[in-house]
Amino acid sequence: MGALLILALASVIAHPLARRLGRNVFWIFAALLALVFAGLLALAPAVLAGETRVESVAWVPQLELSLTFRLDPVALLFALLVTGAGALVLLYCTRYFEAGEAGVERFAAVFMGFATSMLGLVLADDVYLLFIFWEGTTVFSFLLIGHVTRLRTSTAAALQALMVTTLGGLAMLVGLVLLAQSAGSSLLSDIVASEPSGAVGVTAVFLVLVGALSKSAIFPFHFWLPGAMAAPTPVSAYLHAAAMVKAGIYLIARITPAFGDVPGYRETLVVLGAITMLNGGIRALRQFDIKLIVAHGTVSQLGLLVMVFGVGDPRASFAGFALLFAHALAKAPLFLGVGIIDHSTGTRDLRKLSGLGRRMPVLAWVTVLAAASMAGLPPFFGFVAKESMFTELIEVGHAHPIAILALVVAIAGSILTVGYMGRFLWGAFASKRGVADTAIQHAPGWSIIVAPAVFSLAVLAAGLAAPWADGVLQTLVPEQSTEAGTAAEHLALWHGVTPALLSSVAVLLVGALLAKLLSRTILLLPPPAERWSGSHAYWVVTQFVDLVAVKLTSITQRGSLPFYLAVILIVLVAALGGSVVVGTLQGGAPLWPADVVLASSPVQLPIAIVMIVAALFSLRARTRFQSVVLVGVTGYGMAAIFAMHGAPDLALTQALVETVTLIAFVLVIRRLPQRIGTRATPRKRWLRAGIGVGVGVVIGALAIIALGSRIAEPISLRLPELAYAGGHGANVVNVMLVDIRGWDTMGELSVILAAATGVASLVFVKTRVDHRPKLSRRDARVAAREQLLRVADPNDPARRVSWLLAGRHLDPARRSILLEVVVRLIFHGLIILSIYLLLTGHNSPGGGFAGGLVAGLALVARYLAGGRHELGATVPLDAGRILGTGLAIAVSMAFLPMLFGQSALASAWVDLDLGVFGSLPLVTSTLFDVGVYLVVFGLILDVLRSLGAEIDEHEEAEVAQFEEEEVSTR
Repeated sequence: MGALLILALASVIAHPLARRLGRNVFWIFAALLALVFAGLLALAPAVLAGETRVESVAWVPQLELSLTFRLDPVALLFALLVTGAGALVLLYCTRYFEAGEAGVERFAAVFMGFATSMLGLVLADDVYLLFIFWEGTTVFSFLLIGHVTRLRTSTAAALQALMVTTLGGLAMLVGLVLLAQSAGSSLLSDIVASEPSGAVGVTAVFLVLVGALSKSAIFPFHFWLPGAMAAPTPVSAYLHAAAMVKAGIYLIARITPAFGDVPGYRETLVVLGAITMLNGGIRALRQFDIKLIVAHGTVSQLGLLVMVFGVGDPRASFAGFALLFAHALAKAPLFLGVGIIDHSTGTRDLRKLSGLGRRMPVLAWVTVLAAASMAGLPPFFGFVAKESMFTELIEVGHAHPIAILALVVAIAGSILTVGYMGRFLWGAFASKRGVADTAIQHAPGWSIIVAPAVFSLAVLAAGLAAPWADGVLQTLVPEQSTEAGTAAEHLALWHGVTPALLSSVAVLLVGALLAKLLSRTILLLPPPAERWSGSHAYWVVTQFVDLVAVKLTSITQRGSLPFYLAVILIVLVAALGGSVVVGTLQGGAPLWPADVVLASSPVQLPIAIVMIVAALFSLRARTRFQSVVLVGVTGYGMAAIFAMHGAPDLALTQALVETVTLIAFVLVIRRLPQRIGTRATPRKRWLRAGIGVGVGVVIGALAIIALGSRIAEPISLRLPELAYAGGHGANVVNVMLVDIRGWDTMGELSVILAAATGVASLVFVKTRVDHRPKLSRRDARVAAREQLLRVADPNDPARRVSWLLAGRHLDPARRSILLEVVVRLIFHGLIILSIYLLLTGHNSPGGGFAGGLVAGLALVARYLAGGRHELGATVPLDAGRILGTGLAIAVSMAFLPMLFGQSALASAWVDLDLGVFGSLPLVTSTLFDVGVYLVVFGLILDVLRSLGAEIDEHEEAEVAQFEEEEVSTR
């Protein structure tokens, strides 16, 4: 878990660090992943010997959810692959990117985020945590594939990958939930220990397979992976050779030992894997882009892996693991080699490449080693793994006939593999007749070849050390029987003359002939027609969905707010009122309370009358300002009712929210006509009245029925005790917001952040960031001192002493000295009051929300008195940064207790003894409240900037333009 936190922190600081260091930042991150790799390698002897390391932190104890990580042999080897390959790819990036190249900062941050998600995925034991990391890899891969934002093909491929893998991930989530409920545990280790039963269990297994197959680009989801090759080469090498697409294979390998006997499981995986392998191999033979040859080859090999694991026998799974690591070690250098060729020559078209083998011999040999392993030539690990696959499929075929189909397809697909690998090497490095030697525009340095060379040497070393690799891989399938004839054959370069060896020889001979034939008939192999491809089918479907959405939107989204509200309220009345009516007709009479008290205090009646009268008069208002004020009266009346019922927190918050809302409305309507110009027809007025009466009657009836239906003691009676015992606070409302229901508050803060961004995006033309010159407090004090030194004429408005920071920017004709003095006197008091409400809200009325509103109102007063320049001088910080900082503090304080073994959002406190002044309680949840305070304050600042200052600037520009036109016409 510590390694994940370190990598997550690295991804957070990657952007500012890369901005300062440029491409050299990749050295640091490569070293960091190498350190994690070394740490895992140090744990390898104990883990491979049978020790399983488990770390768990309570997440939601009430639901028995935890952040559980499990390090067993399978997780260990995948984690080594993720970190080791990641370190080498980052080493490659140090020379792949040009010095000062744009986008390096974003790439570094996203790449580290992906590496963190992938490592968390293979280590997670809780299926919900696994899903979080699973979707993390989806999002980060989307960003990496679409790294080159100026290319439409790149962004389209990224969106396609996102849509396909997200759809599969959602299906997988449903399956994981069903399996967790069936097993009574959300731990993957417990789920695979209990075989699913019944239709629900079988359905859940296949839903999980949908997610795994879509992630690993298996038919019918195979089309997104070749398109993702629009990404930079390091992305292709890491995501699609050693990491992301292996996530689906990893999950299949995890669940197959337990779910292999589910009806249809083996058949589904073998058939889909066979189709994928053959389709990918054939398409690879027809490509002219050498990167697409490798990409379609990846699809083919993924089909082979799914097919071998899908056989559902431990012996086949052993061979599958050998194939998986052989493919990862060999495919990465092929992609990296393609990147070097593209970077050096500016082309990947094999029809234009010629003579590179003589001119780039080191790269050629490195690539030949990797391609030889992919083709299954001895003494490479690819040969050892393919020999093991043929051997095990032949043996398993006696128990599972489906393995015979897998064997036949594996032989045919392996012939295609040899063919397209030969075509790749010929196309990339051979000297072609009639084609001039390709010019090398940028000669690659030796350092960029280090990473692919390490991969290629590793695949060679693993083949030569096959017995050692066998001992490691045998630990991945402990379920296999040790009885004679039923255990997987040990890995070795030589087993004698066996059917598997004869199959390998036949594959190499036929594949070599195929590669030779294709090199002679290059022009007779046109690229496959896109019309019949899966990618084309995807775009046809998405285009159809877009057209349906446009038609549906044109019908339902008419641009009329009254229409939208009418539909929503009619549905509300029909659904809720209909339920009451149907229940009554079926004999279930509503439970009305025995005693109905119309008013608990005589003061409630005049308040209610005022609210009703204000609501009625708002319907007859002729101006927008009147309507807004009258609606606000109803809100203040509700605050008064809250106060009378012993809810000072609610009353305070309601009054503050009503004030801020009223100000926001006023800022908006100043750009609208003063009078409400259109009047509804009598028919529409009666319809609206009917809807209003219906909503009032239904909601009122439901409220009364709810009171009469209560049969148990309300949980609210225990909240005071719970608030003090769990949150060490006497203010139940505040403790609930920052402690008991802190997750809800975090969600609401995210909504506030999104709302602020939405409002700003509607007003600001180019960017929501405030780039206006800020008037610093020092400049304001200097300007004020200069004014004081002047001889002021009290009768001259232009020579009045300024009471505000930006007073010298105000139009003298529009200044109000009384307002300036009042704001100057009350501003600091309001700020102190807001801080007081923040710090004391845990035990008395207040809290971060109320404190932020009060601070925001102080800012509103400053803006109303001094305009947009005063707003910029008072808070010279960007609103977006304040919002982001507040949310970051809240999230940090939510997860910080987990570092100390506590559940998320757990509170700790200490009571300081102040002697005669009593005691001062310090609670950690107050820091969470600080985040709430900043978010609310940032929201009000953003509203003032967008609906206030920005609109002011627009008005000033319009006035200036009008005056300029007036002068020009004269």
